[in-house]
Amino acid sequence: MRRRALLTTGAGTAAVLLTGCAAEDGRPGGDGTHATDAETELRRRSATTSRELLSRYDAVIARHTALTARLAPLRAEVDAHVTALSPAGTAASSSPAAAATAADPKGTPRPSGTSDPNTTARRNVPADPAVALRELAAAERRTADAHAATLGGAPDEFARLLASVAAAAAAHAYLLTEGNRA
Repeated sequence: MRRRALLTTGAGTAAVLLTGCAAEDGRPGGDGTHATDAETELRRRSATTSRELLSRYDAVIARHTALTARLAPLRAEVDAHVTALSPAGTAASSSPAAAATAADPKGTPRPSGTSDPNTTARRNVPADPAVALRELAAAERRTADAHAATLGGAPDEFARLLASVAAAAAAHAYLLTEGNRA
C-alpha cells in the first residue's frame, strides 16, 4: 500500500508541475512566444491522444462505479494532461470528452451533457472489472508510447512536457496492473 501511495503522490505532483510548465503566460511555449503552426498541430494531436484516454476512463467509471474511488485520481491527472498539452484556449472546447465533468449524487464522474448511460463507449467496456482495468492499463501504455514517439519532433519545452506526461501514463499503467500486487 505504501508503494501505491508514493506513486500516486508522485504522479499527482507531476500533474501539478505539468500544468505550470504548459505555459507561463497562457500561450503555448511558456516563454512568451507564440507557438509555430507545427507546434500547435503537435499539441492538438497530443491532446487528442490524452483526450481519448480520458474518454476511456469515463467509460470504465460509468460501467464499473465500484472503481470510481480508485480511478478518479488517475482520471483527474489525465484531464490535467489534456489541458497542459492543448494549444492555448482549446482544451475544454475541442471535444465533449474534454469538457468539465459533472458528478452524480454518488460522486461518479461523467462527461458534462451526457445523460445516456448506455453510450457506445460504455458498451465497449468489458463486464469484468479486472479485464476493464487491464484494458485501461494497456490504453495508458499506448498513450505513453504515443507521447514518447512524438518527443523527437517537439520543441524543447514541449518535449519536456511530453516526456513528463509519458512518464505519468507509464506510472498509471503500473498502478492499474502491478500496483495491485504490492
